[in-house]
Amino acid sequence: MSQLGGPGARQANAKPIPPQRGSFPLDHDGECKHVIANYLECIKKVRGVNDAQCRDLAKSYLACRMDRNLMAKDDFKNLGFGNDPMANNKAAEGKTEDKETRPGELRW
Repeated sequence: MSQLGGPGARQANAKPIPPQRGSFPLDHDGECKHVIANYLECIKKVRGVNDAQCRDLAKSYLACRMDRNLMAKDDFKNLGFGNDPMANNKAAEGKTEDKETRPGELRW
């Protein structure tokens, strides 16, 4: 007889894997809701491009969470907000940006 889940049911001895940075409490009281709403509005406005203004809002959201003990305090460079690699490359090469690219645009 097959298991309750049918074929392909998960293994009984599979162990869960914890998140890389640990767990953190959810914002049940909506203390940082206004910041995340502004961030999501920015992302819609720039059609998903990684714009500098949206990155600043994401940084503000993380700062809000850290200030209210909703996540562990950490350096922003550890959270991906270190020196801007695009600015460093331009300064090193002395080149201007192509007309086809926009600042912060993700290129694949």
